Amino acid sequence: MASIRRRERKDGTAIYQVRWLQGGRGGDWEGEKFGDEESAEQFKRLVDAHGQQWPPGWVKGKGFVEDPVPPGDMPLVDWAHRCIDRLTGIDERTRGDYHRDVDNHFSIIRHTEPSGRVVDATICNLTADDVQDWVRAEEAGERDADDPQKWKRRKSHPKSIANRHGLLSSIVQVAVEAEPPLRSKNCCRGTRLPRVDDGIDEEMCFLEHDEYARIAAEIADPHARDLADWLVGTGMRWGEATALQVRDVNLHRNTVSVQRAWKRAAPGEGGPSYFLGPPKTKRARRVIALTGAQMDMLRRRMTGRKPEDLIFHTPLGKSWRHDNFWRRRWVPAVDAAIAKGLPKRPRIHDLRHTHVSWLIAERIPLPAIQARLGHESITTTVDRYGHLVQALDGEIRAAVEAAMAAPAPTPGLTRVV
Repeated sequence: MASIRRRERKDGTAIYQVRWLQGGRGGDWEGEKFGDEESAEQFKRLVDAHGQQWPPGWVKGKGFVEDPVPPGDMPLVDWAHRCIDRLTGIDERTRGDYHRDVDNHFSIIRHTEPSGRVVDATICNLTADDVQDWVRAEEAGERDADDPQKWKRRKSHPKSIANRHGLLSSIVQVAVEAEPPLRSKNCCRGTRLPRVDDGIDEEMCFLEHDEYARIAAEIADPHARDLADWLVGTGMRWGEATALQVRDVNLHRNTVSVQRAWKRAAPGEGGPSYFLGPPKTKRARRVIALTGAQMDMLRRRMTGRKPEDLIFHTPLGKSWRHDNFWRRRWVPAVDAAIAKGLPKRPRIHDLRHTHVSWLIAERIPLPAIQARLGHESITTTVDRYGHLVQALDGEIRAAVEAAMAAPAPTPGLTRVV
């Protein structure tokens, strides 16, 4: 352990010397002088914390000397905005969301120097500890200092933290791959993130066939009823189903092709708030097989319509908006069904989850479900719905028992002596 010695000067003042054996017993004596006891005590704790070594970045007689600013370094927020402006392959709505995350969340990231001093984060000084501190701050939120009952910055959901961390990691990676590189490694690698499945927020709701029928019976508008039946019968996303056009239907193969989806325009762009764009991912472009009843419904809705007309529309022929459908059609129907004994309160998106549960109950393999839903990765399908595949336990046991059983003798063979 380091120690502090007080020495009197001739003028009556004192100096405080911190002494220690470099690296512990067997090392050489080292020392540093301070003009006040508090500074000496702080330095002593640093020496002890670093195993009786000089604290990194400390120069004897001068204190902590920070490395010179690397060429090209800039505030982290400025670097992030610049990277986002240069992204390709994303719509302007997504770009705006990224910029908002930088302003609202990356702006609170700070860098802690070896001395313990906290400064603004830059793209070059950011460390793994800084990223971990930021994740903890996002998870904890911040109360209003003037009114502890209010939030200055609310707690972030684990999924939101994971998404923002992914964006931060990609922004830091740009600095790693820059020419010349601004960083030697990505400090976001290995960050311990909160579990996404903690809590019960937005828990998936799976409806039995009769439970959905009770809700559907309360939807009086036939246009809304057709759309609800389609969502639960195909598992399509809301933005995909409401963007289907007459030309997407193949009447000979009994299929429908997912080619587009509704997108929300970025704020301030002017014009319509929604527009038709590509589906969510590459795998979201897919062909979905339909039942005879579904084809009959499509033929009914396609009669007299042009190839570019929407298949699902409001009674006035306008495109459906999620908020309008949810508020005027879905919520009243669910409330009416609950009043008559329905024990669940599903969201519109739960019709997609319900479709999957029905497929799994019929022993449809998860890879086939992945293709039908348009998931980019089978991992997504397994993570969300793998817990439902309990109905196959009996088949799995039988398969294992058959594989492990001793081979039966082959009939009709006679041993030759």
